[in-house]
Amino acid sequence: MRQQRRTLSPQERKWRAAAVCRYIQTSRSFRKARSIAFYLPNDGEIDLRPLIDVALKQGKRCLLPVLDKLIERRLFFAPYDPDTPLALNRYGIPEPDTHPKSLVRPRAIDLILMPLVAFDNQGNRIGMGGGYYDRTLSFLRHRQRWYRPKLVGVAFAFQQVDSITARSWDIPLHLIATDTGIIAPCKQRG
Repeated sequence: MRQQRRTLSPQERKWRAAAVCRYIQTSRSFRKARSIAFYLPNDGEIDLRPLIDVALKQGKRCLLPVLDKLIERRLFFAPYDPDTPLALNRYGIPEPDTHPKSLVRPRAIDLILMPLVAFDNQGNRIGMGGGYYDRTLSFLRHRQRWYRPKLVGVAFAFQQVDSITARSWDIPLHLIATDTGIIAPCKQRG
């Protein structure tokens, strides 16, 4: 999937990303959200920067993931706008270069848009293998109802697979946004 993602032409990548952004922008989850965590594209991921511009114009608080410096494989989120200084993290991915006091915990975010490598119809996902989002969002396993953050996976439609074996630590998605539409998983795990 990663290879297929990387081989898209720049033009195809751009029009597919524009379609994903349109679907997300018109979704109820996006319209209602006041704070949204995005990501900057890496390794052929869908570019959401045009959607960040829309969110900022609508007065939404935009955030980007930042690797936790103290706890291995955990994320915080930092406020972001086009003037935010960025620094490369240990994986070479740009993240806001900000003071630790400005970091936001995921519980305070309405919507998290998450990149993924593959997904299935049940809301299971395969990420890049580090488990960062699963560890960061582990508190959601202990909730009876999920109010926030709402988790939306972002992928090209060709990244859908028949089935992914869910592990006990995996956190399922509420929705998946692709270049062909929004997919609501057919079941949620407890």
